[in-house]
Amino acid sequence: MTATGSQGLGIRDQGSGIWDQGPAAQLIPDPESPIPVSTEIVTDFDRFLELEAEWNDAEARAKVPHPFLLHAWFRTWWECFGAGRQMYIVIVRSEGRVAAIAPLMVETVRMYGLPVRKIDLIHNDHTPRVDFIVPDDAAESYRAIWDTLFAAGGAWDVLQLSRIVRGSATGAAITRFADARGCARGLWQGDVSPYIELTGTWEDYYRALPGKFRQNLRNRLSRLLKLGEPRLEILEDPVSIAAARDEALRLEASGWKRDAGTAICADPAVHRFYTLLADRAVERASLRLMFLTVGGRRIATSYGSSYRGRLLLFKTGYDPEYATCSPFKLLTYFALQHAYASGLKELDFLGDREPWKLEWTDTTRAHDWLYVFSGTVRARLLHCLKFQMAPELKKWRA
Repeated sequence: MTATGSQGLGIRDQGSGIWDQGPAAQLIPDPESPIPVSTEIVTDFDRFLELEAEWNDAEARAKVPHPFLLHAWFRTWWECFGAGRQMYIVIVRSEGRVAAIAPLMVETVRMYGLPVRKIDLIHNDHTPRVDFIVPDDAAESYRAIWDTLFAAGGAWDVLQLSRIVRGSATGAAITRFADARGCARGLWQGDVSPYIELTGTWEDYYRALPGKFRQNLRNRLSRLLKLGEPRLEILEDPVSIAAARDEALRLEASGWKRDAGTAICADPAVHRFYTLLADRAVERASLRLMFLTVGGRRIATSYGSSYRGRLLLFKTGYDPEYATCSPFKLLTYFALQHAYASGLKELDFLGDREPWKLEWTDTTRAHDWLYVFSGTVRARLLHCLKFQMAPELKKWRA
């Protein structure tokens, strides 16, 4: 049995809906492990900040293929969205070195009218993908994380692992441990994200696109050329990104996003999150601001990241004045050429399977939401509501 911290989730604070952790968890070695394993439960933000170097070292050793598990990403997220939640980060160490990190949080939410005590990965809609970080001793590390959580099982109703890539080692391990303990569980499908494997050459890829789509691209490009010379502008250094940040936010807020109230600027916390990401653009995070310009004017944009050989696009927008030229379609066109020329191996659109993304590729990456329910009466009732009654009701309504 793998060791857990000396404190579980503790006593729930009825006023705030967050659990009182008590004293900081101690590091307790597991005498049965071939290599001594210990766990630490991090609930304090200052302690989390102290872990930056070790955290990023573990992330690098795990070769995570996206920037959403970097310490800076979680720090920025917590500063903007952490209110009403409490950190519950499980750190696993083997021979003193970080062997795994489970970036979790606890909160009280309402599900189907029930007040539910939930542990979830630190994320929301502005984190496209999330998971545990497990560079070393995977079997022991996953067991240590599970044992830490299960030891506190009486204090939570549901463990919700959101937006994990289908087939991930995390999902398989937690499912296996939950089944061994007789915990009820369920799986919901999340986003199905289109991506392009950049094999061969740009010319090979372009020729393989449907002829009608290529004709549409040529028509849109011809329209734009009448207005000026189009160019892809990529900003990489923090100073340039910070200087162009407001322009990117203006373009992102244009058109339907502003009207629907979903633009970055519509929510102060979201605006602060993307502002801080731009301000903290450092080489390791590889944040990119991309613009399509015509005659020197910026008409489309994407927050993006060039990370470990992949170009990831998130938070896009364009000037509706140029809608007939399909500015973001052309930005994607130029960005793909750049990705091939730079020797990258993948372009990831992130998000869900939207029609405009499927014009470029039919290759997708599915994400799942894994739910594990504790043995409490409330947890058993919640499992019944979510995975038995709700699906039946949905069928009846259809």
